[in-house]
Parts: sequence; structure tokens; C-alpha cells
Amino acid sequence: MANMDAETTAHTEAIVGEEWALLSHLDLFLFSLIVGFVIYWFMSNKKPEPIPEFKKLDTPTPTTKETSFIEKMKKTGKNIIVFYGSQTGTAEEFANRLSKDAQRYAMKGMAADPEEYDMGELSRLTEIKNSLAIFCMATYGEGDPTDNAQDFYDWLQDNDDENLSGLNYTVFALGNKTYEHYNAMGKYVDKRLEELGANRIFDLGLGDDDGNLEEDFISWREQFWPAVCEHFGVEALGDESSIRQYELKEHTDINMNKVYTGEIGRLKSFEVQKPPFDSKNPFLAPVTINRRLNKGGDRHLMHLELDITGSKIRYESGDHVAVFPTNDSGLVNKLGQALGVDLDVVISLNNLDEESNKKHPFPCPTTYRTALTHYLDITHPPRTNVLYELAQYASDPKDQENMRKMASSSPEGKALYQSWVLDASRNILAVLEDMPSLKPPVDHLCELLPRLQARYYSIASSSKVHPNSIHICAVVVEYTTKTGRINKGVATNWLKNKLVTDNGYKSTVPMYIRKSQFRLPFKATNPVIMVGPGTGIAPFIGFIQERGWLREQGKEVGETVLFFGCRHKNEDYIYQEELEEAEKKGVLTQLNVAFSRDQEHKVYVQHLLKTNKEHIWKLIHSENAHIYICGDARNMAKDVQAAFHDIAEEFGGMTHTQATDYIKKLMTKGRYSQDVWS
Repeated sequence: MANMDAETTAHTEAIVGEEWALLSHLDLFLFSLIVGFVIYWFMSNKKPEPIPEFKKLDTPTPTTKETSFIEKMKKTGKNIIVFYGSQTGTAEEFANRLSKDAQRYAMKGMAADPEEYDMGELSRLTEIKNSLAIFCMATYGEGDPTDNAQDFYDWLQDNDDENLSGLNYTVFALGNKTYEHYNAMGKYVDKRLEELGANRIFDLGLGDDDGNLEEDFISWREQFWPAVCEHFGVEALGDESSIRQYELKEHTDINMNKVYTGEIGRLKSFEVQKPPFDSKNPFLAPVTINRRLNKGGDRHLMHLELDITGSKIRYESGDHVAVFPTNDSGLVNKLGQALGVDLDVVISLNNLDEESNKKHPFPCPTTYRTALTHYLDITHPPRTNVLYELAQYASDPKDQENMRKMASSSPEGKALYQSWVLDASRNILAVLEDMPSLKPPVDHLCELLPRLQARYYSIASSSKVHPNSIHICAVVVEYTTKTGRINKGVATNWLKNKLVTDNGYKSTVPMYIRKSQFRLPFKATNPVIMVGPGTGIAPFIGFIQERGWLREQGKEVGETVLFFGCRHKNEDYIYQEELEEAEKKGVLTQLNVAFSRDQEHKVYVQHLLKTNKEHIWKLIHSENAHIYICGDARNMAKDVQAAFHDIAEEFGGMTHTQATDYIKKLMTKGRYSQDVWS
């Protein structure tokens, strides 16, 4: 059977092969046609598969970050918007206080960051009845806008055809009289809005941080709200009770991986670092060197080096490094004891206004300990609004009365606040200790305290010489108050304790770079005159390094003159070896050092300028020298500027007014730059 089958199969295959050969032309064509028709029929009768619908990803941006403040105000029934230009948080704090005030006048306000909104909508504010725009604008550096107000400033400058008629506005400016361009940003916004047709409903307020900024604000605010009432025909509700902005939620059962532990922005950003690094995403830079600079004395001047290898961070000589410090753990523990709370409870403070862009006062969820350590300022004297809000929690009527008095604008109240809080340097812990009847809920205190801000330091290195390292020069702040307490500067004491290795781990510093206008001349052949006593020498260490590097590259470099000052040659002549080596190599063509206390009569940098006045004038007037001042704004910078006025008068044959104008022109041309602080 098997064999038969095999034979039959072979025979059949042979016949088929012969027939196939015969059919190979016409029939093959017909066969292909039939197969094609069958396939076409099958495909045309098959139900078409639906094309998958790719939905747009639901990004949270439109809902959480609306760029239209007009639509947001309409949606939430707000008629007052308070924009803030803030670098250190004070202007933002004032803006929040003003927006809360509105409720006491049957109005609704919102604080707003101009960086987050389309400021071109200002003209549309007339669509909202009884609308008002308030601007709390701080001035930063040499008359500059704050980082978050830069785009708004540019918009104001670029839009000459903008019609803001019908826009009601007022401005409160925050500045410091020790600076050359006092309140420049606030003054500009006030003037520019008027030029564009807006209606100023109350006078520009000027706050001076060199005096009493809080008092300036309160005095302005006390007169501002009656003017608003008169303008819009409304009356105060007479309700002076506390207005809470956030509500407390305690988390009893939460995944600790979802709890913030000190991150500024993204959760776990300190564990998984991703560039680019900025104020919302700082880089954790390892500390590679932390050494004391001074040889003696009771102060501690220090030099730190931060490693930025692999971070893609770039900087230039003259830039600032911003660091995010933490509060002293001992101070935090004492605060917890005074408040009688478990600091390790996990909490969230949620905004009662669900439409607000600011959902929490600081990253949440977190613990009270983290909030008081990383996020809140517990060392500065509390502002009057904090005292006013906390007064209700004092069981002693006398304490209540005094706290409310200090928050008032009465002369007696202002004097009490000045003496009891400011002059005595009482922080919130000292207030609680000296008012035993005051027992506020910790969540309300956390709502009221301002955010702990980054601290800025002039970089003491050049990226040409140290591309992977940023150097900091600082003096540790520590003093005894009138109440006998020892107050310590938050950032400098924190930096002092940043050992290179701590229990086997590398110490790190959260940091980012803030660009500066404090720049060496574009032409290396231009001479430079640098004046920087004390830690004001920091940026000049970078300048000297860079000028030395340029010389090594074979570039022609102009004269490099330094005026440095300290107390005693044998105690705090910091960077002595580096400076003398630079002079020896010819990088520093002139090194002038004033030791203020090594002789009977004090000698400062401005005195040394005058002993070199003829040469200084030649460099400035004939050789296009650039002048740089770094250090104390209150006294040194003014005295140094006066010395330059005197030199211009004597050798330029100018009157005092002409000499003043001459130096101002140098400033305008970028040839007289200041990096000063008060």
C-alpha cells in the first residue's frame, strides 16, 4: 500500500508538471487576476479599523498656571490684583498682606507674580468693576528690576503705544537709601504707568530698608486704604479679626517618599539631580575646601570652594553664587518646645482659595521640623503683621495690647516696635520666651512667617582658572543682643560648619548662579581700579586671576590696581600670599593696603585713593580705566565715591557739581560699577 501510494503520487506529480507547463502563459495570467479580485473583494468588504484617536496629553499647565490674570479675576470674583517684584521675599510678603486687607473693605484681592502672567492684559482691567492694580516693586543691585519683574520692565519699556487709560493703579516701592539708585524700579513703574495713561489713585510709597521699611509700609498702607474707599465709594467693614489664608491638614498615614525634606522645587530633586540648575532647582555642590582666612582676632573669615563638576553650570568673574542655608537645629528644637508641638508630624497647609497659583506657603506635605529648618525665616525680627495676627493667642491682656499697639501706626506703637523688637533684635523665639502667655498654634505661625531666602555671595574665583569650582569669601556673623542673647547669622554659621567630610559623607551646598553686570572691561588693555576692603575683595580675587590668565595667553593687559583694607596686618590681611604673589608676577601693577587699626589714626581705602590721586586721575581720564567698588554701601562706598569726586575736582579743574556729573557719566557708560550691600 505504501509503495503503491508512492508510485501514484509520483505519477500524479508528473502529469501535473506536464499540465502546468502547458498552462504557464494565459492561464497563469487568469489565475493571478482571480486571486487579485478575491483579495480586493475581501479587503473592500472588511470593516475599516478605526484610526486610533490620539488625545492630547492633559498637561496641568493651563489649569494651574493661567497666564490670563483677567480671566482668573473674573472667575474668582476678584477686583484687586497686587503684583510684586521681589528678590528677597519682602515685596511678595507686602503684596500678600495688601491682598488680604481687601477683604476688610468688601473687596477681593489676589497677589500675583508678573513673571507668571501676560502683563499686556493690564488694559483689560477696566472690564472688571472697581478694579485696581497695586505694584509692590523692589529695586535690586544698581537700580535693576528683580529677576521676576525683568520681563514686565522690558514690556513697559518696549510698548510706547500701549493705552492704559482707565487703569487704576498705585505703587509701593522697596529700596535702600544707601544705594545710588534709591527705589529706581518703583519710581520707574509709577512714572511709566502714568505716561501710558493709567490713573494713579494714591501717591507712590517709598520704603527704605536702611531705615525702617516696615514702618514706611504701615504708614503708607494706613493712608492708602481710606483713599481706596473714597475713590470707589466703599466703606471698611470694621472687621479686624484674623483672616486665615491656609488650612491645616495632618497626614497620619502617608508614604514618606511623597514628603518634602528640604527640596526647593521638585520632590526628590536632591536625590536625582537634573540640569539646568536655577533658583527653583539648585545644584548640590560638594564642599572641597573650607578654611579660615584670618590669622587672629575674634572674627572668623572663611574661604570655601564648591565643586560644580558635571553640573553644566557656567559662571563669569563678577557673578554671584546663591546658596540656600538651613536654620540652626538647636533654635528649631527650642521653638518646638516653646510651642509644645511634635515637630515630626507630617502636615500640609492648603490654600483656602482653590484658584490661587500658590497652593501652599512652602513645599507640602512636609513636617513642622523641615518647614522650620528649611523653609521659614525664624531668625529675623517678626514684622508687625505677624505680631498683630498672633496677639489673639496671648492670654495676658497686657501682652495682647502691646502686640496690637506695635502693629499700629501710632507714634507710641512705632516707638515700642522699634525698641522692643528691632533694637533688641528679638526673633520669634525671643518674642515667645519674653511673652509667656503667648501660645499660638504652630500652623498659624508657619503661615505667617516669611520664607527663608537664598543668600548671595560675590564669587571669589575666575572660571578661566577654576572652571569646575566656585569660591566663596565670607565673614561669620555673630553678636550679642541688648537682651543678652547670642544671635547668629543663618548662612555664614551654616557655611562655617560645612566640613569637607561630615561623618564620612561629603558636605554639600544647594546653590545656583545669578548673573551680574559687574564685569571686567571687554578690552583687556583697559586699566582697572578695584576698591574692596574686607570681604569686598571677593570678586577682585576672580578679576586678578582672570587678568593673570589673560597674560599667560599672551594677551596685552592694562594696569590692574587694587585698594584693599582690613583692621590689622597680622590678623585679617586675607589672601595676603595670593595678592603679593600677583604683585610679584606683575599681574597686580599696584597693591595698596590700608590697615585701619595698626596706627593711632584710622586709615581707610579712601585715604589711600587720595595719596595716589594723580595716577588715579591719569588712568581714569586719559586711559579709559574702569572703576569697581565692592563692600559696604552705607559708609565705604559713599566715602570712596566722594574721594573720586575730589580727585576729579582737583585734577580735572571741575566744580563739585561737574565732578559729580562726571562720575555719574562713568556709571552710565559702565565704567564705574558697584557691588555693594548694607
